[in-house]
Amino acid sequence: MFSPALRRSCAALAAVTSLALAATACGGTTKNSSKGEDTAKTSDVKADPNAATKKGLTVAFLPKQVNNPYFTVADKGGEQALKDLGSTYKETGPNSATDTSGQVSYVNTLTQQQVDAMAVSAQDPGALCTALKQAMKNGIKVVTYDSDTNPECRDVFVSQASAEALGRTQVELLGKQLGYKGEIAILSAAQTATNQNTWIEFMKDELKKPQYKDMKLVKTAYGNDDAQQSFQQTQGLLQEFPKLAGIISPTTVGIKAAAQYLAGSKYKGKVKLTGLGTPNDMRQYVKNGTVEGFELWDPAKLGALAAHAAVALKSGQITGAKGETFKAGDLGSFTIGDKGVIDLGAPTVFTKDNIDQFKF
Repeated sequence: MFSPALRRSCAALAAVTSLALAATACGGTTKNSSKGEDTAKTSDVKADPNAATKKGLTVAFLPKQVNNPYFTVADKGGEQALKDLGSTYKETGPNSATDTSGQVSYVNTLTQQQVDAMAVSAQDPGALCTALKQAMKNGIKVVTYDSDTNPECRDVFVSQASAEALGRTQVELLGKQLGYKGEIAILSAAQTATNQNTWIEFMKDELKKPQYKDMKLVKTAYGNDDAQQSFQQTQGLLQEFPKLAGIISPTTVGIKAAAQYLAGSKYKGKVKLTGLGTPNDMRQYVKNGTVEGFELWDPAKLGALAAHAAVALKSGQITGAKGETFKAGDLGSFTIGDKGVIDLGAPTVFTKDNIDQFKF
């Protein structure tokens, strides 16, 4: 979902790796059944919350896009949690946030490598399903985080917060900044991004409330989680809608690129911008008056919770059923909700008054 500022340093290596993985992804092997691994997500398996936490597991993180600052922070959180739990972390994935076929290849390769669990941020809700179901049949526990698949294609989804809360609060933030008047646009990531589309539906529903009667959503644009495309889409929105009053960008790539454009244009301080961003990306734009406020959860905690969920699943402490609870270290205890969703918690709103308190 987020800014590729760190991409260049590993681009060559990633390209070689991607080719190698693509060449081997179709072979397919199965887990050794003599290990007694469960072969699929089944309703008759019972959780044992008092089961011992397994150590020595290998958990792979497969973000939408490697070398993306947001996922770098999130996955580092997963890495630290796995270290604390006595298990091994690895990360792999595509360089592009829209390379869905590449993501499928990485899932297949991880299945061949017989990892114990994988944490996946899905580029598309359905495209990964066949590969993920095969992984689950081979005894691999599948956690989605940040962006979900269809529920039947994973064991649990670790959500940043309630999807409804995230969608509605972004509209609320912009509404307050605009005095609830004016034309607005949404600058999203990819058109297939599950999390983005879910939030946008709640944004549209929020806009139906009476207090937003003088606010009009004129367009949803897509920057494909690419900084240059998002920058150009921001420019295009302002050219197409000269009366545009505000932009919501529910992606850290998009909000940073939009802020960069606004900061160097005549629209600085006139067109309001909010959405989801990291404090490190947005600090300068908050301090120079381009952005009044935006929100996000702590991505390191999101990655850590995904790691804890993966280990809890593999240890048999949870199965993904509604109502099950598990402990996630210093993060506390969590209860699984409908359709296997685990909410991290409420997002934080960042303004000039508090942004320097956060270093991610």
